[in-house]
Amino acid sequence: MMAWLACKLPPPLLALLCGWGMAQLATAWPQWPAGLRAVLILVLLLAAVLLEGSAVWAFVRRRTTISPLQPQRSSTLVVDGFYRLSRNPMYLGMLCLLLAWAVWLGQWLALAGPLVFVLWLNRFQIAPEEQALQARFGSRYAAYCRRVRRWL
Repeated sequence: MMAWLACKLPPPLLALLCGWGMAQLATAWPQWPAGLRAVLILVLLLAAVLLEGSAVWAFVRRRTTISPLQPQRSSTLVVDGFYRLSRNPMYLGMLCLLLAWAVWLGQWLALAGPLVFVLWLNRFQIAPEEQALQARFGSRYAAYCRRVRRWL
């Protein structure tokens, strides 16, 4: 029904849009208690940098496309590093950034942003990517999907 949205919105742009929406929602509600917010933010930011950086580096090292808008151009199936734990560590890193932003904003309602991000990606980005990778790599990709979860 809404297939025309598949692989049209770059995930980093989606993350920015969700982050902006989260900031708009955050102004309307009382904040979370301070407590361990700083530690949680730091842990999430470190996870994001580690996931994003190592995943991008794995793609660059293997000289395959990093563009999420044309997954059919993938030249190599990357299955090591963080790709042993998650089929989407780049998106997982973006999710960690959004979660850190939600904690920074201190609003429960701000958690709607990461939720929208995950739901959108699952439907309009990851599902089409998986179809393209299945067509490109066949049984190797199917075996990888059986071994490794989509997110964690």
